[in-house]
Amino acid sequence: MVQIEHAFDDNERASRLFGLYGRNLARIEKKLAIRADSRGNHVTLEGRRAACEQGLDVLNRLYAMVENGRELVQGDVDGVIREVLSQGSLFDYDPAAQRQNFDEIQLRRRTVRARTAAQDAYIRALKRHTLVFGMGPAGTGKTWLAVAYAVHLLERRMVDRIILTRPAVEAGERLGFLPGDMKDKVDPYLRPIYDALYDLMDRAFVERAMQSGEIEIAPLAFMRGRTLSNAAVILDEAQNATSMQMKMFLTRLGENSHMIVTGDPSQTDLPGAQKSGLAEAVSLLDGQEGIAISRFRAEDVVRHELVARIVAAYDRLDAARIAEQAEADARRKARYAAATGQEP
Repeated sequence: MVQIEHAFDDNERASRLFGLYGRNLARIEKKLAIRADSRGNHVTLEGRRAACEQGLDVLNRLYAMVENGRELVQGDVDGVIREVLSQGSLFDYDPAAQRQNFDEIQLRRRTVRARTAAQDAYIRALKRHTLVFGMGPAGTGKTWLAVAYAVHLLERRMVDRIILTRPAVEAGERLGFLPGDMKDKVDPYLRPIYDALYDLMDRAFVERAMQSGEIEIAPLAFMRGRTLSNAAVILDEAQNATSMQMKMFLTRLGENSHMIVTGDPSQTDLPGAQKSGLAEAVSLLDGQEGIAISRFRAEDVVRHELVARIVAAYDRLDAARIAEQAEADARRKARYAAATGQEP
C-alpha cells in the first residue's frame, strides 16, 4: 500500500476534473480499487502502487482534456480508465502518446474521440475504406460514430449530402395506421439518427440541411432504383434488412461515396426464419479490398455500465442455448446410430 500526492496547476480546472461532488474521483476509486481524496487542486491516491499509478495516469489524461476545453462526462472517465488498464501502469504521462493511441473526428461543433480500442479501429476504418461494416451490441457507439464521420465529410465538402436509412421492419399494414404523412409515419423508426445529428450539429443547420436535401433520412425501401453518388450513406439497424434488401442497398453505391452499415446481429427482428442480410453480407464480403469490418464486444459499451453487464448476460444465455442445442443434436445422432447401426 502506498500514498501518492499530486497538485494540478489550476484550481478551477482541477474542480472540473474531479467532477461535481467528486463523482469522477469516485468513479476512479471504484474502477481501480483505490482511495482518492481531493482538497483544492491537490489529490491524494492511496492503495496498491500499480493501481495508484494508473489512477494518477487517468487523472492526468482527463486533466489534459479539461485543458482543451472539454466538459467531462462519465463515458470519458470510463474510456480513459479502460485505455490505461489496457496499457498497464504508465506513471509518467505523455500527452503526445495519448493522441497517437486513439483517433478522432474533427467537427465544427466538437471533437469526437474514440474511447475504446474498438472505436479507434472503427474510426480508422472509416477514414481508410469506402464500405465499412460496424457490428456489435447496443451502446458501443457504432451509429453515433458513423453519423459523426458523415458530418465530418459534409462539413469539409468531401461529399454533397448525407443519406441515413433504416429498415422499417414493422412497416407492412401497421405503418399505414400511424397518423400523419409519410415523414410522420417513418420518423419513429429513425429517431435515433435524428438524436445523433442534433448532438453533433447545430439544430438550425440540421433543419435547413433537411429542407435543402443535404441531409436525407428515409426507410430502406426508398433506396431501390437509386444511385447514391457524392454522398455519405449510412444503413443503421442493418440486422433487420433481408438478404435482398442488403444486396439492393450495397449496389446503390455511386462515385465518390462512402457507405457505412451498422447493426447488432444478436437483435434481429425479422419475422419467421428469414436470414439477416447483415450476417450474409459480412460472410460474403469479409476480406474484400476497400471493405472493412469492425466488430464490437460487450466490453466496448460506452453507455451506462449496466448496459455492458446486460449485454454480457445475454451473450452468456446465447452461448448456453447454443451448447444445449449442440448437446441435443449429439444425443439425437447417437440414438439414430444405435437404432439403425449407421451415422445419420
